[in-house]
Amino acid sequence: MEFLVDYRLEDYILSTRWEDLPPQVQQRAVVCGIDLTMALLLGSYGQQYQVGITLAKENYKEGNIPLIQSKETFGLLGASVCYSHASNSFDIDDGHNMIKGHPGTSFVGGVLAAALEKKVSYKEYLTTLVICYEVAVRFGLAVQDYYKFLHSTGTYGAFSTAAGVGRLLGFDKKQLNTALSIAEFHAPLTPVMWSVEHPSMNKDGVPFGVLIGMQAALEARAGETGYGNLLETPEYRHYVDTLGKQFEIMNLYFKPYTCCRWSHQPIQACIDLAKEHGYTYDQIAHVTVHTFDSAAKLSKIVPSATDEAQYNIAWPVASALVFNDVGYLQVRDEALKNPVVLDMMKRLSFVLDPEMEAQFPAKRLAWVEVELTDGRNFKSRVYAAPGEHTDNIDLAWETEKFLRITKPVLTEEKQHKLLELLTQYLDFPVEKLIDFLNN
Repeated sequence: MEFLVDYRLEDYILSTRWEDLPPQVQQRAVVCGIDLTMALLLGSYGQQYQVGITLAKENYKEGNIPLIQSKETFGLLGASVCYSHASNSFDIDDGHNMIKGHPGTSFVGGVLAAALEKKVSYKEYLTTLVICYEVAVRFGLAVQDYYKFLHSTGTYGAFSTAAGVGRLLGFDKKQLNTALSIAEFHAPLTPVMWSVEHPSMNKDGVPFGVLIGMQAALEARAGETGYGNLLETPEYRHYVDTLGKQFEIMNLYFKPYTCCRWSHQPIQACIDLAKEHGYTYDQIAHVTVHTFDSAAKLSKIVPSATDEAQYNIAWPVASALVFNDVGYLQVRDEALKNPVVLDMMKRLSFVLDPEMEAQFPAKRLAWVEVELTDGRNFKSRVYAAPGEHTDNIDLAWETEKFLRITKPVLTEEKQHKLLELLTQYLDFPVEKLIDFLNN
């Protein structure tokens, strides 16, 4: 394989400044900052985060980097482990259709740890997030084409984490090139469809991607050498050509519900259909979901843990039919024995629709048919998942999501103060965010 090292990628990562970003990209960065903060906050209430803290306490040297909702502090590796166990814990983080995964969560754990270590401003943190989104999507496209297999979030997370951490730690171009090359070589090739069909904490492989990306950066800083990555090859250098000109951060989707994106279409269809026709869950005899193959393959087991509820299609759809929402309260462990939802799961069936399948992955589409106990039958229109990049996601959309999703864990006053902090005072030191969440 031929590699051409001209440091264009490294120049972009190290030299881009907030002022270089177009206004719409700055605005999207603010939206992403809110969305990722929300994901981390919600994740801090989950068992996976506690696993991360236990792991860090047992295996990683202590440092001074603070954690959300914890009195523990760690060094770069330990903090990265903890935050990466939180960010994807409730599956509420952003995604990108063409890489079939979640770029934001793929690097935020390592980037936040490095930002706190270096005590940078929130604006510098947001700038680094933008850079990492651009790198993650491009590397994700390259690696999926190269291997001809769906390797999801943890795979490109290693590469993008190394990019963001290298920037924040003040690497030169050669160091950063080394870190990126090490990260790619060791990146976990996460077989995401295995987790789709057999849900567990493995999910999208986020913690291992972040850990490897951080380790790669620290290896490069310590003098380790590595050489060559896909974005330096003739086949994939065109992705580097568009850096700073085309912004993949504008092509993100944002998730209104705490579960796999592939179940959001029937969730929204069920909520809207009930609102339109005025029936309640106890009037439902049967619901048929017509969807694409990957969604139809999502687990339909009765979940015993939150990860099994999120990487599932039957539990979230049943929850939506009962509660007209799928949020933290519907997928946390304490919710999983709800007899009404369990009964509703028995009234569901899922079928492959060839028309829906033909448009995947560029579009993720589904529709539902609801039969009531009185004999009435209703069919929805075809739904795309809400929050697509074509929906012109803005601060107002994200604010509504934030207020709804965080309502179970924040007071109304704290919700609004946090939003004010994340939208109006971008020059504050990033550790102030953690202080605010902890007090």
